Amino acid sequence: MQTRRTNKNVTRVMLETIKLHGVDLQYTVEGEGRNVILLHGWGCNHTTMQPIEAALVPGFKVYNIDFPGFGGSSVPAVWGVEEYTRLVETFVQTLNITDPILIGHSFGGRVSILYASRNTVRKVILVDAAGVKPKRPLKYYLKVYSFKLSKRVLPYILGKERAARRIEEKRRKAGSTDYNNLTGTMRDILVKVVNEDLRAVMPRIAYPTLLIWGKNDTATPLRDARIMEKLIPDAGLVTFDNAGHFSFLDCPYLFRSVLQNFLNEDRL
Repeated sequence: MQTRRTNKNVTRVMLETIKLHGVDLQYTVEGEGRNVILLHGWGCNHTTMQPIEAALVPGFKVYNIDFPGFGGSSVPAVWGVEEYTRLVETFVQTLNITDPILIGHSFGGRVSILYASRNTVRKVILVDAAGVKPKRPLKYYLKVYSFKLSKRVLPYILGKERAARRIEEKRRKAGSTDYNNLTGTMRDILVKVVNEDLRAVMPRIAYPTLLIWGKNDTATPLRDARIMEKLIPDAGLVTFDNAGHFSFLDCPYLFRSVLQNFLNEDRL
């Protein structure tokens, strides 16, 4: 049992595990209503997406997973976006999830894009999503993810004082140390997925798609969002000032308002 703290209450959510594609996949499920699947970013886990989950429950049935290699899920072989997407497809089939709404942040956006390009969904929400091959070196890409994750997520998990100490530790260790701390398999997976370009499949997404982006995002810059908006037929872009790669944490109230407006007709 996991305890999730929100601004005004404490919610207890049961952690569940299912064996799929040779890995133990950990996830939570909460609420009733239309199905929503939350797909977190690289270096994160399902707890990163809990503020979004809290904005959706009640009114939706929310599945919040740990991708293999993160959180409580076991490490896979050297997977690419294809293998991660196949896992989500099997997860949906196994749990009889119909017409899900996909919400993918960063790396989770990659999986959302490929999934929605070849499966039935109700809607897609891409938050500071990856999917356009970056022009920056891999070490820079990982450094940005690691530091921004610590800065934005740790206060939510650890509290301000403990988070400040942890962030300072990561600041001192920034750079190649973060890369070296990955296991060999996860390092190989990162190299593989970060170089996959999904622009070719974006025009196949035939469902309403909302792009939410921080204007100051340096990991997946705004130009990526502009490309996705152009290539995905029914896509709209909303940008947040003073927000970076974790726009849903940088501007939580604005994000919640945009999210609820887009999903208003779908809520029970």
